[in-house]
Amino acid sequence: MTYAQEYKKKLVSAEEAVRCVKSGDHVEYSHFVAAPTYLDAFLAARKDELRGVIVNGCTYPGIAQVAARDPNREHFIYNSWHFSDGDRHLGDQGLCSGIPFLYHEMNDLYDDYLQPDVFMVKVCPMDKNGYFNMGTSNSGQMSIAAKAKKIVVEVNNSMPYVYGGFGESIHIDKVDYIVESDNTPLVEVKPLEPTEADSKVAKHILDVIEDGAVIQLGIGGMPNTLGSLIAESGLKNLGGHTEMLCKAYMLMIESGVMNNSLKPFDRGRIPYSFAMGDKVLYEWMDHNPMIASYPVGYCNSPYVLAKIDKLVSVNNTIEIDLFGQACSESAGYRQISGTGGQFDFHFSTFKSKGGKGILCLTSTHKRKDGSLESRIVPTLSPGTIVTVPRTVVQYVVTEHGMINLKGKNTWQRAEALISIAHPDFRDELVKEAEKMRIWVPASKRD
Repeated sequence: MTYAQEYKKKLVSAEEAVRCVKSGDHVEYSHFVAAPTYLDAFLAARKDELRGVIVNGCTYPGIAQVAARDPNREHFIYNSWHFSDGDRHLGDQGLCSGIPFLYHEMNDLYDDYLQPDVFMVKVCPMDKNGYFNMGTSNSGQMSIAAKAKKIVVEVNNSMPYVYGGFGESIHIDKVDYIVESDNTPLVEVKPLEPTEADSKVAKHILDVIEDGAVIQLGIGGMPNTLGSLIAESGLKNLGGHTEMLCKAYMLMIESGVMNNSLKPFDRGRIPYSFAMGDKVLYEWMDHNPMIASYPVGYCNSPYVLAKIDKLVSVNNTIEIDLFGQACSESAGYRQISGTGGQFDFHFSTFKSKGGKGILCLTSTHKRKDGSLESRIVPTLSPGTIVTVPRTVVQYVVTEHGMINLKGKNTWQRAEALISIAHPDFRDELVKEAEKMRIWVPASKRD
């Protein structure tokens, strides 16, 4: 049987494909913009026929219909490895549960512990060798596919074809059902326009990046702002190694500052696990040998990252307390995003020769009533999730400066953090530090 014949045999309608899901099944959706957004609506339409189906997504691009159409969670129980805006909206209604984990362990979780029944994934059209390329997202997909009892691919012509690495494609022999979607373009994720404070934070970070550094940028406007500044900086021979490929990498490569020429391995290309951006980024990725798609167990492995000299990791955080505990995923008990790879990279940069793990935040946040609150706080509020523990946090930067907490005792940490807090909140923070007995009379107060 030729691949074309096998394709025709396995080609079914979306309605038929989702009938492989049974009550009580564990269904895995592919991650980020490779989520099966076409199949999701057809599975949700089967709500009254099914009960207790567990569906796991990861940063679903939009609102997962299996959750939205089942307000009592009787038919589908939707969960997310990392909240998107849509997942957050569902979570606020009690319709999405977070799954705590370290991103670099995702492949191991499926290899050793989890048993999905059905895997649904958005892919490129099949190539002449019978492979469906997974395009923007590698992440944990091949580990999921290896364990799933049924695999459904959702073919979309908008998906860029991306080279590996490894784990970037699945062969038709492994696929049970093929669905040709309506080819809706991939969801575009555009960063917010940077504020003046964002730009100041980015400039502080730029000052400590050296020629030959290898850059990891996390999710959010601040890292993207930094990437744009790096592209215009005149730095030389930078490299990239990241979990998320964003448009900033395209800018750094096209400007000439990033050529990946000095890395000890993966020389000449940027390893990544998932991509999110706009149409321009997706078109740039297509058949581009400068990038390589890898499972996250490789991209985020502390053992791999520790071997990269001058690894610089830049991630947003939401709040940090005077002990140095950083929360990057919740507001109190309200889930906002997830741990993602922030811990993986921040922990690993300290093992890298010349590495720097940097957490960035603006010093204040504006409440709904227009008043300001400090993002540097005496202690994290009740229910707040610690994403990076105080023992791991290295550099912290706001628009008021950059500090290094490694090796500092409790009063030195408090002093350093207060020094980069908004001036309007420093006296109050000093008073709280005194109550907490992490302040000494000799400490600076200006």
